[in-house]
Amino acid sequence: MTGRRLFCLLTMSTLAACASPGAGLPPLPDASLAAYRLGPEDQVRVTVFNDPRLTGDFRVSDAGTIALPLVGTVRAAGLTTGEVEQNIATEMRNKNLFRDPSVAVQVVTYRPIFVLGMVERGGQFPYQPGMTALTAVAVAGGFNYRAIRDYVSITRIGPDGRPVEYRAQRESLVQPGDTITVFERRF
Repeated sequence: MTGRRLFCLLTMSTLAACASPGAGLPPLPDASLAAYRLGPEDQVRVTVFNDPRLTGDFRVSDAGTIALPLVGTVRAAGLTTGEVEQNIATEMRNKNLFRDPSVAVQVVTYRPIFVLGMVERGGQFPYQPGMTALTAVAVAGGFNYRAIRDYVSITRIGPDGRPVEYRAQRESLVQPGDTITVFERRF
């Protein structure tokens, strides 16, 4: 009986040692069809009709704002482009710049993604809409010979502003600002 227990204990400890890295991470939630929310390092083009002085490209600051000439700073982080358009129009009305301003905001450049771990050239890369974990790895030169190729880790900033790490499949959609980590095989 003692030999049997010892065998079971050794077998279980061997299996535990072989557990894949990242196996205990929660799965990445499904991508929602919600509108994109701006964040620091996004670059937007603000177009104010009938006033080219107020039209231009602006970067969302670390504080989550954009600074517009004559208007001042306007909050942008966490908002959709439509919500930023409304904020800018409200500020223009409040400062008596226009009675009925017409403002358009569009994303020119998204904040970058980061790819780490067992890839050929890890680092910071530009985000493209529709990017998956696999295409992010491809941009980083592909998997190296020691990589686990079935899944990755994606660290994403949650609604509370804190990073959360998830286990993601190759076809999982990446969002701007994500950090993708490719794990190393044990054998």
